[in-house]
Amino acid sequence: MQFKLISLAALATLAAATPTRRTGIAPGECNTGPIQCCQSTGTADDKTIAGLLSLVGVVVQDLNVLIGVTCSPITVIGAGGAGCSASPVCCENNSFHGLISIGCVPVNVGL
Repeated sequence: MQFKLISLAALATLAAATPTRRTGIAPGECNTGPIQCCQSTGTADDKTIAGLLSLVGVVVQDLNVLIGVTCSPITVIGAGGAGCSASPVCCENNSFHGLISIGCVPVNVGL
């Protein structure tokens, strides 16, 4: 009986500690700068995005990383997506003057 309880407790602890992949973040959790509104997003292995990365001389190690294209900051959160009718994202690297943003995660802006 005690073995069953210990096994059950260990299984519950393991299940609670298993990491999960985040598919989106809530507004206000973007700690890399303002939330971006990108006209499109895709992975680095997309032919169009790969062409843009090549033009600006950027090499991305992970081809599955999400890239934002033609992005601008969203300054107000809430109210129907704050005017972003495309793809609201939080990106790690926004240093390409809005042309591309690298390492993006979709943001739930409360549509």
